[in-house]
Amino acid sequence: MATVADIKKQLENVLYPGFQKSIVEFGFVKDIELTNENTCVVHLDITSSASDVEEQLKKDISSTLAQIGVSGTLSVKKPEEPKQQSNSVSGSNIAPQIKNFVMVSSGKGGVGKSTTTVNLAIAAAMQGKKVGILDADIYGPNIPRMMGLNGKEVEVVGNKAKPFDAYGVAVMSMGSLMEEGQALIWRGAMIMKAIQQLLRDILWEELDILFIDMPPGTGDAQLTLAQSVPVTCGVNVTTPQHVALDDSRRSLDMFAKLHIPIGGIVENMSGFICPSCETESDIFGMGTCEELADQYNTQVLGNLPIEPAIREGGDSGKPIVYCQPESVSAKRYMEATAKLIAFVDEVSEKAENASIQPTTAPGVSACSTASAGSAQQSSSGGCGCS
Repeated sequence: MATVADIKKQLENVLYPGFQKSIVEFGFVKDIELTNENTCVVHLDITSSASDVEEQLKKDISSTLAQIGVSGTLSVKKPEEPKQQSNSVSGSNIAPQIKNFVMVSSGKGGVGKSTTTVNLAIAAAMQGKKVGILDADIYGPNIPRMMGLNGKEVEVVGNKAKPFDAYGVAVMSMGSLMEEGQALIWRGAMIMKAIQQLLRDILWEELDILFIDMPPGTGDAQLTLAQSVPVTCGVNVTTPQHVALDDSRRSLDMFAKLHIPIGGIVENMSGFICPSCETESDIFGMGTCEELADQYNTQVLGNLPIEPAIREGGDSGKPIVYCQPESVSAKRYMEATAKLIAFVDEVSEKAENASIQPTTAPGVSACSTASAGSAQQSSSGGCGCS
C-alpha cells in the first residue's frame, strides 16, 4: 500500500509543462488525499489558466502514479480563464490569454519597423508590463538577430512551440521556425494560415501586450491578424521623407478600414546624431509627421534619430533601449512607449473585430459570391479564381 510520502516522491517525476522543474519543486502540490489503498486525489494549485496545461498534467500524473500501482485523480485550482474580448457574436479571438495586441506596421520596407518593435517592446517590459513580440514579418523576419536569438532552436512542448525569453520579453519569430536564409514564396492563403498558427500554436502565456511586427504594406497578413484577434491599436513606422509619408497614409487608411484605433506614428531616422560630437543634424527631414498625425487624429509617439548605436545594437542583438539606456534614442523610445501604454490602457476594453469577420463560408472564395450581373462573371458563377 502506497503512502502519502510515496505518492509525493513519485510526483517529483512530473514536470510542469514547458519547464524542467517538477510540480513538487514548484510547490504546486498542495495536498494528497488517500481515498483507499490504491486511489488518491492530488490537489494542485497552478499558475496557468490554459486548459492544455491542466490536461497534460492529468495525463502525466495518471501515468506516473500507475507505475506504483496507484490510481490518481486531480483537483486543480488555477486562475480564472481570461475572458475573450470578442466572442462568437462580436468577433474572434484565438489568443484570449493576451490582453492587448499592438500591430506595428509600415507602408513600405526599410523604415526601421522591426527595430522600433524591439525597442518599444523592451521599453514596455522595463516599465513593468508583461510583454511579448511576435515576428509576423513572413518575408523578412529580423527579430531573432535583433534580440540575440539567431540560430537558437525552438523548444517544443506537447504540440506547441515555446517562446524564447530575451531582455524580459517572450519572443517568437517565423525566422526561428524555418531554415536560416530560406526564401519564402507563399500565396495569400499560406500567409493567412501562418499568421493564425503563430497566434494559436505558440505557448503564449498571459501577457499585457503582444507587439506584432507585421510585413510591410497592407495585405493578407494584416487582414488575417485583425480578423483573428481584437487588435487594441496600430502603430505606424515611417521616415520623414514625403515619399515615405505617402506610403504611411496607406497604412493608416488600413487601420481605419479595419476599425483599429491608431496608437500613434513613430518618425524613424529623424535627424542624425554624430557619435563624435553628439550634434543632431537634419539630413532626411524632421518633424514632418505632425501634420500627418493631425490628419488621422493621432499622435507622434516619438522622433527617433539615426544613431550608430541603434544599428550596432540591432546587428549584435543588444537593443539600445536596454543596453544603452542613457543614450538619446533610448530615452526617446522610453517616452514613446509611455505614450503608447497610456493609449493602450485607454482603448483596451473597446477592442473588437466583429465588423470585419469573413462573410463567406469556410473554404469558399469571396470571388465566388460575385453578383450575377457582373460582366466579368464566369459561367459557373463568380470570377473563376476559386
